Amino acid sequence: MGFQHGLSGLAAASTNLDVIGNNVANANTVGFKQSQAEFSDVYANALIGGGGNQIGIGTQVSDIAQQFSQGNISTTNNPLDIAINGGGFFRMNDNGATTYSRSGQFHLDSDGFIVNSDNVNLTGFLTDATGKIIPTQPSDLQLSTADLTPQPTTTFSSGFNLDARTTVPTPLPAFDATDPTTFASSTSGSIFDSLGGSHVLTFFFQKTGSGAWDAYATVDGAVTPAGLPDGVDLGTGAGNPLTLNFDTNGALIPPAAPTTASIDLAAIATNLGTVNDATTPLEFELDMNNATQFGSNFSVNSLSQDGFTSGRLAGFGVAGDGVITGNFTNGETQVLGQVVLANFSNPQGLVPLGRNQWAETGESGQPLVGAPLTGTLGELQSAAVEDSNVDLTTELVNMITAQRVYQANAKTIETQDAILQTLVNL
Repeated sequence: MGFQHGLSGLAAASTNLDVIGNNVANANTVGFKQSQAEFSDVYANALIGGGGNQIGIGTQVSDIAQQFSQGNISTTNNPLDIAINGGGFFRMNDNGATTYSRSGQFHLDSDGFIVNSDNVNLTGFLTDATGKIIPTQPSDLQLSTADLTPQPTTTFSSGFNLDARTTVPTPLPAFDATDPTTFASSTSGSIFDSLGGSHVLTFFFQKTGSGAWDAYATVDGAVTPAGLPDGVDLGTGAGNPLTLNFDTNGALIPPAAPTTASIDLAAIATNLGTVNDATTPLEFELDMNNATQFGSNFSVNSLSQDGFTSGRLAGFGVAGDGVITGNFTNGETQVLGQVVLANFSNPQGLVPLGRNQWAETGESGQPLVGAPLTGTLGELQSAAVEDSNVDLTTELVNMITAQRVYQANAKTIETQDAILQTLVNL
């Protein structure tokens, strides 16, 4: 029996050294999870019940247990390097086979798909044309390089203060956009047509009485020979002003806004001797509800509109919840997709495939797929990777211990051989 003990000990110690050596070899492998050899004793079957004096016949490796503890997170310069801080695995598509990984070193391939170094696709939720995430079956994530479709202006909001100290000229002059003496103040903003063309919308304010103002507007400076706006209707008829009335506290007296402004782009293009193939008229909601009349200088407090021109993808980032947001050259941002994670009831039941990937088994249970920061799924960190969770110092100490165990088991075989030699000599 002595040889059996020593041989099983040598085999177990050798396997333990293999596990430790594999851990040490992968100390710098991103997303690697160390393993640990687990041992159990071995007893021969007894023909007459279990006796208290029975001696075991050695040891065996009962399992190579993977340790899915969190690794340190290191920052990088690649926005598509993604680290998982917490539970979960990246869900990958390896030529139709679903695999799982903790290594978040990704890049874009020639078609805009997010892949790892082995060209395995990262999966997640896609978006519709408006950038809304569709949380259905995860698909391969692809970042489109197509131009962002322009959006015409549908709302225009302006908040400003008109100087209550402004006097009303006598007689009141006819408004002329080219004559600064016919209006008290003006301000401008941009609006966009259906083709993404930018146009300058300029407002002119003429005080007509106590707390009463007329607001005129021109687009791209197009005016009639008399200096009146050409092709602009502020909801009061083409070329007519929008009247603003204020109470003694400087607040706007409704109704004044919002109104539907209509811009005849064709007429303006003709006036300026240009060509515009965009949809005409351009209509949008004009809101001046935040206008005030106080005894202070004219000032613009807010100006916003929802249109924009076309733009190309200039950069992107991944948020903690996995949402990928693209930054475009026109200053707009749009959601491009969302990275999903998967977790398992028993991660140690996953079978390692190499290349930093695992596959599910019946022992691991079904994958629990969802967005990061939901359930037991962790948080993502962009421009970072999760280091191997191998503690090199610990592994080197374990290696020394395993070597001593191997030597000790070899010694038991040597001793048993000496005893057997003695018996033979008798």
